[in-house]
Amino acid sequence: MKDLGHLRYFLGIEVDKSSEGYFISQVKYATEILSRAGLSDSKVAETPLELNAKLNPFEGKALPDPTLYRQLVGSLNYLTITRPDISYAIHVVSHFMSAPRTTHFAAVLRILRYIKGTLYQGLQFSSQSELHLHAYADSDWAGDVIYRRSTSGYCMFLGNSLISWRSKKQSIVSRSSAEAEYRATAHATSEIIWLRWLLSDMGILHSFVL
Repeated sequence: MKDLGHLRYFLGIEVDKSSEGYFISQVKYATEILSRAGLSDSKVAETPLELNAKLNPFEGKALPDPTLYRQLVGSLNYLTITRPDISYAIHVVSHFMSAPRTTHFAAVLRILRYIKGTLYQGLQFSSQSELHLHAYADSDWAGDVIYRRSTSGYCMFLGNSLISWRSKKQSIVSRSSAEAEYRATAHATSEIIWLRWLLSDMGILHSFVL
């Protein structure tokens, strides 16, 4: 055992410490993903997915070798540790791991071009942040064009620091947009309760706003 000093790099995660707090990112890891995909041009995308994109298992041609697709999506999934802005997009393309097609690969390339244009983004954990828990939840309605299931999403802030987020397809079909929203709120509430218990164990008593 030996003291290696302040944490700087661990499992692809870069940590920068300053008087303002901690900033974590995965710039080197993201660069390696771009290199593996062979994106050597200067094209970038402004968003991870096209507006109102609806991918399905039937459009496009089947990829003759899905290995690269699976490697890229798996790597991008690990990148969401510090890039919650791509969580939903990765959630979408992950549905086609078993039989990816050309349209799905094009969506992955768009995500990579978005990352290329926002390479140095990450998460800031402020040392001046108030210890108040804030939660935001939302859902679409019947966004899955095949099974008509909705997708729930939430994010949790401790003060102005993002500490938890998720994008996941709901387990059953919601019969209205209101029902989909209630399910998203229920998922967020479960996460809030768990976070409050965790923070209480650390001696942090706080309020929350949903």
